[in-house]
Amino acid sequence: MAGTKGVRLDRDKALQIYETMNDIRCFEEKALSLFEANKLRGSVHLCIGEEAIPATVCSFLDDSDYIASTHRGHGHCIAKGAGLDRAMAELMGKATGYCKGKGGSMHIADLERGNLGANAIVGGGVPIAVGAALASKMMHADLAEQGKMPVAVSFFGDGASNQGVVHESMNLASVWKLPVIFVCENNGYGISVPQWQSTSVKDISVRGAAYDMPHATADGNKVPDIFKAVSKAVDRARHGEGPTLLEFKTYRWLGHWTGDPCVYRTREEVEEWKKRCPIKFMRSYMTEKGFASDKELDEIEARAAAAADHAAEFALSSPEPDPALVLEDVFN
Repeated sequence: MAGTKGVRLDRDKALQIYETMNDIRCFEEKALSLFEANKLRGSVHLCIGEEAIPATVCSFLDDSDYIASTHRGHGHCIAKGAGLDRAMAELMGKATGYCKGKGGSMHIADLERGNLGANAIVGGGVPIAVGAALASKMMHADLAEQGKMPVAVSFFGDGASNQGVVHESMNLASVWKLPVIFVCENNGYGISVPQWQSTSVKDISVRGAAYDMPHATADGNKVPDIFKAVSKAVDRARHGEGPTLLEFKTYRWLGHWTGDPCVYRTREEVEEWKKRCPIKFMRSYMTEKGFASDKELDEIEARAAAAADHAAEFALSSPEPDPALVLEDVFN
């Protein structure tokens, strides 16, 4: 529940975010290669191209804070502190995974780190985050004066922004001034439907006005822009001043899922967005600021690749769940 006052995007914070971004990218690429090799059962929803958002947002959080994720949630999980080994094991349904192999890609959770889980229901994680924020206010309202109230972050996509439960959650969060930050990762498509065909507004963030909460839209591929917006929102929430709606515009390089033929967008569009790679941007930003040398950044990238390789080896060598334990951890 660390405060945000005086927090700057300095060398240490930038390196932390860059490391997380590379961990996410390498993890996702390894998961894709395992799927293509028929070693990872089921499909996965990858966030390659969107790494700057979870890496930057979660850099403001610690284990006492909460996040609620989406079906595209590997990046959120890793950014909140999950180890790549156990995360990959969960994707592969192994007993050593965070949910003992019972959650898989779309339900991975890590309660010790405050990760309340990915969610296969579009918009389903939003009311969960609001519930966590309510619990935080009920238990830790006394910390607001110090700016240390634990916060909850709700990640959701542009498609989920049109779900009724999302609007109900935002309204209630504003009425009760809950310490929650609504983070819309707008990658332009709800499965195969472009935003302009499904949504009445150009900037989803403007809907915050309807709930009397601060709102902003920023470039989701540029860490400094994300950092500035999140810093204000988290500080506001920790001081008990209520929720904020943030929209970060980005792009998923791959399809909605690993079997998506992507016939709804052009190759030229994808290539144009790849030129705006968040990792390449952050690397250039850090060298221009003198935060790190090319050698340091090369080493970070190499460590991330090695960690992803090790995670795959760990998962592949891990045991399958014991069928006798199938009813454990099941609530009825």
